[in-house]
Amino acid sequence: MLPWKKRLIRPLAALLLAISVTAVPAATASASASTASSSGWNDYDCKPSAAHPRPVVLVHGTLGNSVDNWLGLAPYLKHRGYCVFSLDYGQLPGVPFFHALGPIDKSAEQLSAHIDKVLAATGAAKADVVGHSQGGMMPRYYLKFLGGAAKVNALVGIAPNNHGTTLAGLTNLLPFFPGAEDLLTAATPALAQQIVGSDFMTKLNAGGDTVPGVRYTVIATRYDEVVTPHRTQYLSGANVRNILIQDLCPLDLSEHALLGLTDRIAFHEVANALDPARATATTCASVLG
Repeated sequence: MLPWKKRLIRPLAALLLAISVTAVPAATASASASTASSSGWNDYDCKPSAAHPRPVVLVHGTLGNSVDNWLGLAPYLKHRGYCVFSLDYGQLPGVPFFHALGPIDKSAEQLSAHIDKVLAATGAAKADVVGHSQGGMMPRYYLKFLGGAAKVNALVGIAPNNHGTTLAGLTNLLPFFPGAEDLLTAATPALAQQIVGSDFMTKLNAGGDTVPGVRYTVIATRYDEVVTPHRTQYLSGANVRNILIQDLCPLDLSEHALLGLTDRIAFHEVANALDPARATATTCASVLG
């Protein structure tokens, strides 16, 4: 390979590593874990109420983890009476804190085992799943290929990478750098699998985006700089609601990461999706709710 191509592969790979980034500095993880435990989040003694009969399973995004990705949304849902659980998945050997980098089909197997554990602990027949970025897309593999549709009532994706991303066109440069895609596939399989047109994305979306019996909600932002174009996040099929957050609040400037980390307007729509019978209108004022 020519030296100039070698020099360019590294920054290109680094940019692709931004796909679905949701992590905050790893130094916060241990402190955050104790906070999650003490607040009742990931409490396996929690029993769903009649008002909220299904546990909520939170699925982090690429480079995220079960704590840092949910420091905003988990307490928000817990305060509203939900039993809330999260998991780590897609871990690579020797890489702490930053997960969801392993093969996505294997990550879906981890999600399957986790949902079985949550259902056994809570006694619920089904769970609701809320995921950010890769975490909003990966459960679709579980639903479609691993029998998850029988155990999930609703999937809510916040900025989900449902049809692959061009990362604002940067993935179109990969063919000009022989070996770059192979490097990504070998080192961080989940990143390569999330590129538009990948074998994984082709398999996931063949035959339709949805499966019967599951309600789907997609919450997107027009300012998403990671899953691009943002409309590729939307799903087609029965029982689907696609939401552009700026249609609800034009003043909302959240991009990819903030939509899942701190955006309370998005959180309000998550709550509506989990309990549509009690849904209330989402506006710019919902940030105060």
